[in-house]
Amino acid sequence: MKRVVPTQALFFQAPLFTKFFRAFLILCIFAVTASSLLSSQTNPPRRGRKYTPPPATAKITVTVVKATNGKPVENAAVIFHPVKNGKDEGGLELKSNEEGKVSIDVIPIGYTVRLQIIASGYQTFGDDYDVTSDSKDITVKLKKPDRQYSIYEQHDQTKQQGGSESSSDRPAQPEQKPQSDTAKPPSSN
Repeated sequence: MKRVVPTQALFFQAPLFTKFFRAFLILCIFAVTASSLLSSQTNPPRRGRKYTPPPATAKITVTVVKATNGKPVENAAVIFHPVKNGKDEGGLELKSNEEGKVSIDVIPIGYTVRLQIIASGYQTFGDDYDVTSDSKDITVKLKKPDRQYSIYEQHDQTKQQGGSESSSDRPAQPEQKPQSDTAKPPSSN
């Protein structure tokens, strides 16, 4: 017995159908890919935080020398404390090399750096410096320790007490004079 197959069923079984199907499938994939690429170029996805570039930093070079002869002080602890708006932002300690130098380039411009230097056999040094440009060179002259300061002894007012000989922009402190008894109003007993 012969079976009659409709013409429509023959079309789906023919090799021509599979060629059309493959071509149609490839065309659809191409269209979807092209549309997704075009949409991603016009509106990039907004994920995560906005990028903010790091602040500009200054290169700070500190040279530590002896006040007596100007020779470098090796292995001195140089401690940097960046300060922004009166708040300490942490600290970083480096040791001076055989030339007495230390360099750092992570302090942002606009900060104040609190510098502290500790070396065995010398007075501890500390001072604040404003970082206003992209490089700053600081030379610190360390003194040998003096004898202990006492308020109960007479001292020469012209001699600087403590500290080190480094360039400082601070004005000298005005001398305070004791008040005499004539400035007091008379007391009535």
